[in-house]
Amino acid sequence: MSSGARFDPASLRLIAITDSLRDGIEGLTARAQSAVAGGATMLQLRLKDETPRTLVEVARALRVAAPTVPLLVNDRVDVAMAAGAQGVHVGVDDLSPASLRKVLPSEIVIGASVGTDSEVSRAIGADYVGIGPVFGTGSKSDAGVAIGIPRFVELARLCGLPAVAIGGVSVENAGAVMASGASGIAVISALFASADPSRAARDLRSAQDASGR
Repeated sequence: MSSGARFDPASLRLIAITDSLRDGIEGLTARAQSAVAGGATMLQLRLKDETPRTLVEVARALRVAAPTVPLLVNDRVDVAMAAGAQGVHVGVDDLSPASLRKVLPSEIVIGASVGTDSEVSRAIGADYVGIGPVFGTGSKSDAGVAIGIPRFVELARLCGLPAVAIGGVSVENAGAVMASGASGIAVISALFASADPSRAARDLRSAQDASGR
């Protein structure tokens, strides 16, 4: 476990991951703000094709637009620090959480992606893990093959950290994922591709709540 003093596992319940700047920075921040208004509990900035300068600009805009929820930056620790984000989420090809924990302030939240047994050990030092893809998804070209809920449960147990389900999570399956013991869900298209992110977030939260967790 990490020593992130400000980490609240409740913030993992509904993580909204950005998709693109198709409608500009203003459009993206408006969609993020709408998602938070509907019940998203964390924002994760993920824009693989943008420059560091643009990422910092977007991150700062997101912090202003949605100051009530944590903002994590995908992969780019430098961007997270420059923008004053609350944390970073790293993949298997990035620096390990244990390495980052040695140099980052203790309050910085660190999330780690896990999809196989061999990646479990890399989660050491993280505050939480994002496990998946649980279901098939078209939002991430590098997501891999869907692992299913039983495998999600197994990997979560091996990690021993709060676990968030990612990959193809929707209103139809969010309840089943939560019932399996997930601390939350992380979604991209289910929120940011919606014509009404606020309503989409409310529907996802309702599906989670119906699971009894």
